[in-house]
Amino acid sequence: MAAREELMALMRQFTVEADRYVDVASDRDSLYRTDLHALSIMMGAARAGLTVTPGLLREELNLSSPATTALVDRLDSAGHVTRRRSDVDRRQVHLEMTDKARTTGAMLFAPLARHINGALDRYTDADLTLLRDMMQHVTDATIAAKMEAQNDARDGDDAD
Repeated sequence: MAAREELMALMRQFTVEADRYVDVASDRDSLYRTDLHALSIMMGAARAGLTVTPGLLREELNLSSPATTALVDRLDSAGHVTRRRSDVDRRQVHLEMTDKARTTGAMLFAPLARHINGALDRYTDADLTLLRDMMQHVTDATIAAKMEAQNDARDGDDAD
């Protein structure tokens, strides 16, 4: 098998194994996969200095409004987020992660991070730079494929 085909197969296997890890880790802490994705989005938004709203989660997770409300209710009830009205527009709700959410997230993903960091320790800084660039390009390609699939789905809806 050519190196490119082997790499594609390994990336598929990594995706499956990462999903399995998330299933096991989230089940242990009684969290739904969507809850973890929401917390991940919120962590990324916090790093970028962005405000998280239910609308942002709905859009990022491709959820209906009722499903988004149920998600935020679950996260709030579990103590992972707090809701706060915007100081600028009282109709808008801002979501903020709690310390409990940060602690839970760290506990959930610490074993995965530890094992992946152990695997990455085998590589030089130059190798890691190349791998980082490759992962960025693969991620960008995945986003482009997602957008294409969304457009195809919309075009299919228009044909009905």
